[in-house]
Amino acid sequence: MPAHAEVAAGGTDAGPADAASGGLPLVAGLPVTFAPLVRKVVPAVVNIAVTRDMDPSSNRHLHVLPDVKGTPLERKFRERLRRHGEELLGAGSGFIIDPSGVIVTNNHVVGDANNITVSLANGHELPARVLGSDDLTDIAVIKVESLTPLPFVRWGDSRRVQVGDWIMAAGNPFGLGSSVTAGIVSARGRDIGASPFDDFLQLDAPINPGNSGGPTFSMSGEVIAINTAIVSPTGGSVGIGFSIPSEIVIPVVEALRTQGHIDRGWLGVTLEDEDGQDGSRVVDLDKGGPAQKGGVRKGDFVTTVGSERVENARTLIRAVAAAKPGTVLPLTVRRKTATIVLQVPIGVRPADDGQNNDGDDQ
Repeated sequence: MPAHAEVAAGGTDAGPADAASGGLPLVAGLPVTFAPLVRKVVPAVVNIAVTRDMDPSSNRHLHVLPDVKGTPLERKFRERLRRHGEELLGAGSGFIIDPSGVIVTNNHVVGDANNITVSLANGHELPARVLGSDDLTDIAVIKVESLTPLPFVRWGDSRRVQVGDWIMAAGNPFGLGSSVTAGIVSARGRDIGASPFDDFLQLDAPINPGNSGGPTFSMSGEVIAINTAIVSPTGGSVGIGFSIPSEIVIPVVEALRTQGHIDRGWLGVTLEDEDGQDGSRVVDLDKGGPAQKGGVRKGDFVTTVGSERVENARTLIRAVAAAKPGTVLPLTVRRKTATIVLQVPIGVRPADDGQNNDGDDQ
């Protein structure tokens, strides 16, 4: 594996190709093989194990993740944990975005871990520390130290992704180690009730427990989403997986790696959508909150925020959350028969705001 592998948009070194496929060879518009793409990007995909040290004198049984319990991997996990005197608390995936060892994953993969071990594609294992994490978007940034530059991947623009586009997912399903699957984008803008910021890409590429935190690649080898959740009555893939688009991930990652946390904008309103209408109605105001101070009234119907058209409450929530606290944001509201532009100061979103996941509070 090269000491410094860089993934950029463009072709591969494999045979006849179409530009729209990122250089992959095509037959009748379909990729003949994903192998060139795998060779370029998988070296930057990592496996993550979260453990804690065990007291050898204790009689506590080794904890085995539900993801591997009852599978052929259970024996392997038990033997490895006994050998290292550790108890496994979690496992997942991640990907390197900087050759210095900065890694992106899901917050639920690392949680409040004190021991994080990252396994590179070449088999080397490195300890990692958390640079920052965010519960609301389920994003975390961790860091490993390496004597040589590590392979890394680049971000792509998820706003350009269309339903029907080919994608490839990579990760660590069921603790098996590096693995890839392929499919298409099935839908955009999915809300699964995980947080007020839900805006998932739905994929039909098989994603299983252990894939969490792994990347979704475009055919040009850019990361356009993070694999995060599945819908499954069996616990395994049924072809419905969800990934966080890069347009949401990138600013969160930058804040976490530089500040260790993220400050989100806040208005202090409760919103309600109306069927068949773009925009969202203010049904309640926090007393003394930013919206009340900016002149927003109960019953106002918000149609634009800044220069962005408000489609629904979630559009408004995301736009305000992305605004820097302390700035002034123009809101266009419809009040009875009048249209009014209000200059509203943006506050800091309280830490527990939106944790009930109803998505209506901003």
